[in-house]
Amino acid sequence: MFNKSFRHWTAQYIINRLQVMLYKHTHPDLPWLCKDAVRILDSWLKPTDRGLEWGSGRSTIWFAMRVDHLVSIEHDPKWAETVKKKLNDRNLINSIDYHLLPDGTEGKSDCNYVNFIQDINPNSLDFCLVDGVCRDHCALACLDKLKPGGILIIDNIEEYVPRDRKSCSPNSRGVEDGFASKVWEEWAKITSNWRCIWNTNGVWDTALLIKGHHRI
Repeated sequence: MFNKSFRHWTAQYIINRLQVMLYKHTHPDLPWLCKDAVRILDSWLKPTDRGLEWGSGRSTIWFAMRVDHLVSIEHDPKWAETVKKKLNDRNLINSIDYHLLPDGTEGKSDCNYVNFIQDINPNSLDFCLVDGVCRDHCALACLDKLKPGGILIIDNIEEYVPRDRKSCSPNSRGVEDGFASKVWEEWAKITSNWRCIWNTNGVWDTALLIKGHHRI
């Protein structure tokens, strides 16, 4: 017997889901982020930018074709082989600093998956994408690595961070639900003064946070 709830399968959710499926099918080269977030990033990123992503895939190729340098961190060996093949097919493999670090599935702050970013200089990244495993620790670990004015991209943000008014996406958190972890709560306090552009497609949400000029 299935325990999964289908209460969120309203008529509007089904419409939203079909729209997302159509968008993915008609835009096969775009990252799996909310389309408004992708549109903003497309106009935001510069050819001189340097960034890091946790969680590789469509975003890896998309970023690599637009910026000067990308570090990509992946935890899944099979998926890493798939991504590497796609990078090879596009002659991009040598322009990306790609790392397979499977210990990220442990969900701990002291794993190599999270701590890889410790070797990156503070205030040196123009952007960082958190779209893999261990997201709370990754989101916290990258804050001092971003330049003032740098952009932090967090996918599926609705599952981790509450809002006064819940998103229409399923599994969205309200104030009464609290944060998904103490780490997310700490992260939210540090980034409370950052500008945030919260995007939703009705299926999931993507947040873009711009780092302020104050010290962390």
